[in-house]
Amino acid sequence: MKRFKTSTLALALGAIALVAAIRPAQAADDYPTRPVTWLVPFAAGGPTDAIARNIAQRVSTALGGTIIIENLPGAGGTVGAAKVARARPDGYTLFVGHTGTMAAAPYLFKSLKYEPLKDFVPVFRFPDTPMVLLVKNGARFKSATALFEEARRNPGKLTFGTAGVGSSSHLAAEHLAATAKVKFTFIPYKGTGPAMTDLMGGQIDAMLDQTNVSLPQTQGGRLTALALTSQGRMDMFPNVATLTEKELPGFLASTWYGIYAPAGTPQHVIDTLNQAYAKALADVEFTDSLKKQGIDVLPTDKVGPVAFRAFTASEAKKWERVIKAAGIQPQ
Repeated sequence: MKRFKTSTLALALGAIALVAAIRPAQAADDYPTRPVTWLVPFAAGGPTDAIARNIAQRVSTALGGTIIIENLPGAGGTVGAAKVARARPDGYTLFVGHTGTMAAAPYLFKSLKYEPLKDFVPVFRFPDTPMVLLVKNGARFKSATALFEEARRNPGKLTFGTAGVGSSSHLAAEHLAATAKVKFTFIPYKGTGPAMTDLMGGQIDAMLDQTNVSLPQTQGGRLTALALTSQGRMDMFPNVATLTEKELPGFLASTWYGIYAPAGTPQHVIDTLNQAYAKALADVEFTDSLKKQGIDVLPTDKVGPVAFRAFTASEAKKWERVIKAAGIQPQ
């Protein structure tokens, strides 16, 4: 009887051990088992929020789960980034990072509470929103070359609107001026919306803004696009050349976005998210809808974790150079 009890106990313990061994594998296969939160570090309704919601809808379908968008604005997006950096690395709290929070922030803030590539793991990169060089419709500048030539003849005379000191549009404008070897007088606004209003009214001479935001104004004939900051031309801006193909070879600037996970997130979670994103991008109807909004859909070899990490690191170096050259002091 004692031997029977001992054998039974051994079998029971073995079964428990087997279940314990199987559970992690089942958990890996089952991700996600509850809603996943994507934290957007800006207010609802803005460009970052809009593209995040659009992509989240497609990725959630591919995942077979729910993605919740949480908005937490503050300090140029760094409040939200710091919160996700401290989150449990289980794949259920992810960060919608962008140019400012993941590349420029370390050089714009004295006491940043996270390190982009130490506290985060890049998961996948969204399609880009390049910038477009804009002037008022009917302005005397008919090309980027004409604008640069005028700026060289009269340094500091032309006014250039930005969304505020340290904003993506400001950094891109500083990068543009330095590369073109011209001097503009930068006029900071509280967002690109007020700057665009003044550009249409003739109060400033030029500005850079995201292609998806500017598209309605260029299509409506209120603003003229002189050049794109993308690698290649875009269908929704017919006959608009890129700066890199003529005036400024090698010049590229965009407001880019992507999903980052807290460091330590399991690889199977990263893989599952990437598979879902790849499935979303395989939908031609979806990618065509993005292109029609003025969004630049990237080649698949540029969106995965390895490429996105390398891109984030290279962008950090670029914007560090731009910020220091422009004399922008960390706040």
